[in-house]
Amino acid sequence: MTAFTSMRRNALGALTILAGATLCTLSAHAQGYPVSGDQRATAQQVSERGIPLSELAPNAPDTYTVKRGDTLWGISGMYLKRPWRWPELWGMNLKAIPNPHLIFPGQTLYLDKDGTYARLSTTRPGSTEPETVRVSPRTRTESLGDTALPTLKPHLIEPFLVEPLVVDAALLQQAPRIVATTEERVLMASGDRAYVRSQQGSELKAELGEQRQFRVFRDAVALKHPATGEILGYEAQYLGRAELVRGEGFEDVPNGRGGYTVEYVPATVDLTATKEEIRAGDRLLPTPPRAFTTYTPRTPQFEVEARVVSIYGSSAVAFAAQNQVVAISVGTQDGVEPGHVLSLLSRDSRVKDSTDGKGVTIKLPNEDNGTAMVFRTFDRVSYALLLEIRNGVRVGDRLVNPK
Repeated sequence: MTAFTSMRRNALGALTILAGATLCTLSAHAQGYPVSGDQRATAQQVSERGIPLSELAPNAPDTYTVKRGDTLWGISGMYLKRPWRWPELWGMNLKAIPNPHLIFPGQTLYLDKDGTYARLSTTRPGSTEPETVRVSPRTRTESLGDTALPTLKPHLIEPFLVEPLVVDAALLQQAPRIVATTEERVLMASGDRAYVRSQQGSELKAELGEQRQFRVFRDAVALKHPATGEILGYEAQYLGRAELVRGEGFEDVPNGRGGYTVEYVPATVDLTATKEEIRAGDRLLPTPPRAFTTYTPRTPQFEVEARVVSIYGSSAVAFAAQNQVVAISVGTQDGVEPGHVLSLLSRDSRVKDSTDGKGVTIKLPNEDNGTAMVFRTFDRVSYALLLEIRNGVRVGDRLVNPK
């Protein structure tokens, strides 16, 4: 064994990776990227013959080398007219890619057209040998799973995994509240120190094992169904993060007459990050443990009829653009899950027909306005990322199953 070969094995287990073999050896990583039984069954069925050529995107390339920064959504969109049908893309290459989440930069994809069907493969058409992916030798510190392609670019949704929070209004009112700050400031920002008071019986303690990391929210705003006016939940406004420095309690304070008076002392927190200015009356809720979640775009297996409830970030925004987040009027009670892709339809529009002199008002047909993917769900409300839109999205616009 040469020194170069030894170095490569120490760095990656083999820096010259056979595409198919590598994916098989990484099956343990696949457990972190769930694939449903329905998706696997669809891929298995499609893998037997591929997909019709009519389902391919017009400019689908015959070959493509995966690059760092690519996403499965992007690759699916490059090859398919409807990128949410990623199980078909995966099914084209079921044997070589047992889990589509484990496609790596450096792999070359080949489009093999046979008659009226097409398959995607990591082997050149007519060849039985898998392509070799060569990676420059270097010391490796991250896990192989970290190099697998993400379904979507993480930076688009990561901030929203902690920011919007749909709560019961009473829950927020019972949460610890900021009552004062150092130097009697009215508005607080990152780096400032503040004092917090909780409800009796649920005091903040800075003892070992107690919660010390908190998120700061402002009063919840009702999320109403645009058509019925029904309240679906309350959205609390995320303001920032705080760390508990000292717990609240009681102290004996000299009363000036040789004795002591027991006085209440609030808890002390440091504001570690702020999105907006914080003030007295804002509430603290515990920061949940960070969980790793994957988002696998797929169509719901049941009929969905939803509406855009609000545009996240500002009530003054009338139209949402691509890559913005909207709240929609369905949630876990409706069977909606992270990863579900829905088609956006423009809101009902009516115009006055002035061509016949009668001025009759007529309803125009709903137009397909793009797609959105659910990434966070609550009981009756979900948050969705606008993936591809043609025109601005408004409150009241419909979301339905993709066709």
